[in-house]
Amino acid sequence: MSDLKNITEKLIGEHTLTKEEWRILLEHRNPEIADRLCSAARRETDRVFGRQVYVRGLIEFTNICKKDCYYCGIRKSNSCVERYRLTEEEILACCKEGYEAGFRTFVLQGGEDGYFTEERICSLVSNIHTKYPDCAITLSVGEWEKKSYERFYAAGAERFLLRQETADPKHYAKLHPANQPYETRMECLRNLKEIGYQTGCGFLVGSPYQTIDCIVEDLLFLERFRPQMVGIGPFLPAKNTPFEGEKAGSSELTLFLLSAIRLSLPEVLLPATTALGTARSDGRLQGLLHGANVIMPNLSPVRVREKYALYDNKVHSGNEAAEHLELLRAELAKENFTVAISRGDAPGFAK
Repeated sequence: MSDLKNITEKLIGEHTLTKEEWRILLEHRNPEIADRLCSAARRETDRVFGRQVYVRGLIEFTNICKKDCYYCGIRKSNSCVERYRLTEEEILACCKEGYEAGFRTFVLQGGEDGYFTEERICSLVSNIHTKYPDCAITLSVGEWEKKSYERFYAAGAERFLLRQETADPKHYAKLHPANQPYETRMECLRNLKEIGYQTGCGFLVGSPYQTIDCIVEDLLFLERFRPQMVGIGPFLPAKNTPFEGEKAGSSELTLFLLSAIRLSLPEVLLPATTALGTARSDGRLQGLLHGANVIMPNLSPVRVREKYALYDNKVHSGNEAAEHLELLRAELAKENFTVAISRGDAPGFAK
């Protein structure tokens, strides 16, 4: 137990652990250690960001995808999905609604839909950037060649989210078909950093075949890669996928890891994800209390929100919805949080 406490204090004080120390911390975590990390993570978040919570307007613009990730509800082999694709006009209407509500970051997230070519994405990003030059544009549109990422960046996209899902190559191969290699995902992440994006990565907590050692590899990868954003959430099964009968990931472990990541990377932008909010009714608030400082209310048209079903029972209404931003403000005010009306850039990144 003394070793565990020493490791905990080292993470809090030095913001780094060895591979073996991470393994011990995860294997032997207990409520006392979790509470200690939670309190330290929230203090660290307050030190760097204050009690501000950055909001991003999430626009899920297509659920059509050419990829076949085994865990994903919109994988191409799932014939039960009702597919949709927003037009550029519809996406711009979402941005207009979001801007008027106070959002200054738009997150364009979608499956790898062949309709949205490099040219179309560049046009879309450029139009948003022209109409809302004081806003940040984040893309979450999967794997592309480096030259495509460069063109998106030149058009006005400054941030990119691409979760590695797992930093263990053998584990990655169990979550994806053979034509989606681990090396491609890692090369894309390296390219994004080299171009100059504020780059986000992350992983599933409790995905099938995940071990403590897999999570350790993810934590070590984050420390090496130094992303500006990290998104983690519990694995939640989706109907009509190879993993539909698998056990969901632990929200308790997810919260523990949020605190650990905040302490390991004090300046990182760390969302309280929709998956966490789906796994438990107070998931988003608990995420903030454990060190998160970003939330992404849904700006997508109401008629399509249920169709972007990465996993079953995904929440998309109430305080998760962008149109209820005032409800969100009231909820957060009870814990002395304020909603920041700003781009919310990562420390060290200026517009």
